Amino acid sequence: MIWRTLLTLWLGAMLAACSATAQDGADQPALAEKRIALTFDDIPRHLGAFYDDDDKRAAHIIEALGDTQAAFFLNPDKNDERRGAEERIARYVAAGHVIANHTATHPQLRDTDTADYLADIDVAAEWMRDREGFRPWFRFPFLDEGGKDKIKRDAIRAGLIERGLTNGYVTVDASDWFYEQAAIDAKKAGRTINMDALGELYVESHIQSAEFTHGLSLKALGRAPAQVMLLHETDLAALYLDDLIAALKANGWTIVTADEAFADPIAQIHTDVPYAQGTLIESIAWERGLPAPRWYERNDTKIANELFRTRVLGLEPATDATPE
Repeated sequence: MIWRTLLTLWLGAMLAACSATAQDGADQPALAEKRIALTFDDIPRHLGAFYDDDDKRAAHIIEALGDTQAAFFLNPDKNDERRGAEERIARYVAAGHVIANHTATHPQLRDTDTADYLADIDVAAEWMRDREGFRPWFRFPFLDEGGKDKIKRDAIRAGLIERGLTNGYVTVDASDWFYEQAAIDAKKAGRTINMDALGELYVESHIQSAEFTHGLSLKALGRAPAQVMLLHETDLAALYLDDLIAALKANGWTIVTADEAFADPIAQIHTDVPYAQGTLIESIAWERGLPAPRWYERNDTKIANELFRTRVLGLEPATDATPE
């Protein structure tokens, strides 16, 4: 069933590309240049609904990635919570992947003092210093770069420069963390989970988000930058990453290294928008006056939850009278 969805997505993408090419012609020379890197947050992450062993989950992620270099953003202070975390991180690196800073404890910037936040970055940096595979990138937990507090935003930006770190931004997000938590909750509640439907929803959402961002990039930048997809070290990634990679390729995407993606010129863009949180492309589009919507619709968890309920759990559409 997953492949039926993949074929539908591929055909839709081809028709959209042909239509856009016919309309825009030479005005969109970058239309076919669809490049994307895969990145994973919150390493080491708690287990989800389907694995009872961290090592097996990591092994499946490594196998699915093959020779595709991915970036893993670490929270080193969580290593003690997950048995064998350092060894698994070393396995990711040995497989050709790279590691970067995601703070030590995963605080939210809007709720954290600036000095304390920078100190948390420093703890993670000290753990990673001189480790093989390290890259000087920093990704904000929750993609929260300070919200509406521009003084804090600018202080953190200055702090990153002082530390020789650059923003490990995201451009493509499909809220995979939500589907992971929904699966955990459903299993705890004794619900029957349609695994084929879950895989289709996971793959479909990420493909749609990538295509949405590609189109938004062309409008905001006039070209297609190397995109950076946000994933997490989840059970769903271990189960469906191979299908996602196949679907990306079927839809005309070239999977590139994180090194190539973060070398794209958009890495030098520091936007000034009313609220600093979310993907970089969304922020650029906002700053340049593009109208909403500037973010993928299924990142609205109400929409994502309804899809999970109806497609994965087989429940009736929710109404005010329908209990969760």
